Amino acid sequence: MGAQIIDGLALAQSIRADLATRATAFAKKAGRLAALTVILVGDHPASAVYVRNKVKACEAAGMKSTLLSLAADISEATLLDAVDQLNSDASVDGILVQLPLPEHIDSQRVIEAIAPHKDVDGFHVSNAGALMVGHPLFRPCTPYGVMKILEYVGTPLRGAEAVVVGASNIVGKPMAMLLLAAGATVTLCNSKTRDLASHTRRADVLVAAVGRPQMIGASMVKPGSVVIDVGINRLADGRLVGDVDFDSVKEVAGAITPVPGGVGPMTIAMLLTNTLEAAERTLPR
Repeated sequence: MGAQIIDGLALAQSIRADLATRATAFAKKAGRLAALTVILVGDHPASAVYVRNKVKACEAAGMKSTLLSLAADISEATLLDAVDQLNSDASVDGILVQLPLPEHIDSQRVIEAIAPHKDVDGFHVSNAGALMVGHPLFRPCTPYGVMKILEYVGTPLRGAEAVVVGASNIVGKPMAMLLLAAGATVTLCNSKTRDLASHTRRADVLVAAVGRPQMIGASMVKPGSVVIDVGINRLADGRLVGDVDFDSVKEVAGAITPVPGGVGPMTIAMLLTNTLEAAERTLPR
């Protein structure tokens, strides 16, 4: 019969429609639009595409989006000054610095310079710590989107075995924290985990976020499980594929996200959600 193919695009559009209604209500109360500023350093082609999509999505949801494009050879000090100015600008609710940054700039230092209440990516150390203790101000956008997908599919998480492959600060670690908070028993693996398949085959929920094309095959998946593919990899022939071998795994899993059209649209939807939440917190109580 094959797995349910989870339409992340349709779910994201539904969330964005709700956000547009909330954004209109915010604008009436505040007398201004909720606003996101995206900083793009240099002309990394993939980053430029991501940023363009974020800006367009923001405007479509009735929010203001500003793109601050800076030269690739900008000094770290100048970039930090730009962030500082945005921190003190009351008309800016969210600040996003598109990664990766040029090698001469310390990415973590730049992220730590963003005011935590404007850190809509959820990467600042204080936001990561708040997530760790179960009181997140902002949930990182991709893991947040995955949780919304699991909610949409109706996946019971309390007591479920969840396995996350990939332990990055951006996806893997916060993903594990959110699954733990939902009551799942979580195993966090990485590309060097010994006998990875022995872990993934136990998973009722398997989240692949390791950045290796099609490394999760059908023999590594528990029949009937929910498989969430966070990976985006471009093959030599130009095709986009995930970390999961979609064609074989869809015959085993109960539900699976495709690449593209799965987690990607949800990441942007949750960025808009975080931005609007940041704006709404500025309203008088």
